[in-house]
Amino acid sequence: MALAAGLAVRLGSEFVPRLGEQAVVINTVRVAGISLDESVRYGTQLERRLLERFPDEVEHVWTRTGTAEVATDPMGLEVSDVFITLTPRERWTRGETQDELVQAMAAELEGMPGMRSVFTQPIEMRVNEMVAAVRADVGIKLFGDDFLTGQAMLVIEVDRQAAGRHGLPVGEILEVIESLGTRKVGEVVEGQRRFDLVLRLNDDARGSAERIGRVLITTASGAQSPLSRVARIDVVEGPSTIQREWAKRRVIVQANVRGRDLGSFVGDVRRTLHKDVNLPDGYYTTLGGQFENLERAQRRLLVVVPISLLLVFSLLYLTYGRAVDAIRVFTGVPFGTVGGVVALWIRDMPFSISAGVGFIALSGIAVLGDMVLVSRVMHLLERGRAPSEAIREAAETRLRPVLMTATVAAFGFVPMALATGVGAEVQRPLATVVIGGVLTSTVATLFVLPVLYATFGARRPEREGSA
Repeated sequence: MALAAGLAVRLGSEFVPRLGEQAVVINTVRVAGISLDESVRYGTQLERRLLERFPDEVEHVWTRTGTAEVATDPMGLEVSDVFITLTPRERWTRGETQDELVQAMAAELEGMPGMRSVFTQPIEMRVNEMVAAVRADVGIKLFGDDFLTGQAMLVIEVDRQAAGRHGLPVGEILEVIESLGTRKVGEVVEGQRRFDLVLRLNDDARGSAERIGRVLITTASGAQSPLSRVARIDVVEGPSTIQREWAKRRVIVQANVRGRDLGSFVGDVRRTLHKDVNLPDGYYTTLGGQFENLERAQRRLLVVVPISLLLVFSLLYLTYGRAVDAIRVFTGVPFGTVGGVVALWIRDMPFSISAGVGFIALSGIAVLGDMVLVSRVMHLLERGRAPSEAIREAAETRLRPVLMTATVAAFGFVPMALATGVGAEVQRPLATVVIGGVLTSTVATLFVLPVLYATFGARRPEREGSA
């Protein structure tokens, strides 16, 4: 039991095993300010590469860019979601599992310039967004006051002294600058419809900072002066997107977790942030993602598991009427837990909520064999047998019933433990815990429980009417 406790600490943890949804979503992020045409071209190129490189795995692929008509998921043109519907798994040639297939897809898209990608699944992505507004497994939210750079911005600052020398009012210069975008100068009425009449410089004049500097402004004397003589024109790095949460600006650093469990990864991230990251005053970080569900579920298990064990012990006490006898039978629970932990370790499965439910179910199953043996011992003691003789005879005569009880309980979970279909990822940890726990609890019933009875003594029941 001590060795199993040490092994349990090293299992790692996650909320629930990642379900294979038979679909993949690639959340792609490109350079901020990209045009719609370029974003569509890039998405089409990505779709073709996936169809060409994974003909046996990809059934359908389509890309969604920007914000939909119903803006439940606002995104800029630089962000696209590539939805991939997969073929049945038996047709795959680039991987046996969905994780292996995702790694192969990530390797194929690694060389595409100007793009970062996050691999997830449709339902998983929506759940992560609802829980913590992140699209990956883990997101570090950095809160602060500064704007976040990432997009080139054109900054035009009027030189008031130069404008005065040329006899140009600042207001006229600002009107020209405003026309670089759209300046409303009137309204057009067509029946009941109204349209803004706007003034805008042509695209050739706005193609670069140098061309903008050559835009001519007419002075009061009728002379013309280029904009660059009366204003400073610079291209600087500005905010690409400004996101807020609880009235604070924030940016999210996201990551997928591969090759290890989510719980230990989040623990390492927290230790690193606390130890190695020094933030200025007014800045702070929080973590979000699927692990938040795990932490909430663990807090609930801290309440549910003790209640379950207390109910099992209470039923045993009501059955035998003596705490010592109930404790002897209850030893099947910790011995069953040993098998559950070892089984998870052998199958390289971290602790999850599915496994936690398996341990709760095991607490009831593990005492069945003990009850079969103890009932026989107490029956023999009532008939006047000596304690040592009653223990030996009960162990011999109840061998087959104990094995049958364990076999039925274990074999019933074998299909779940070996399942590979959709949703099997959640079933396997539960079944693995129950099967492993039933095996060790059965061994304890046949070998440890008789020793406990012989060591701590078996009380011979008092007969009715005896002095």
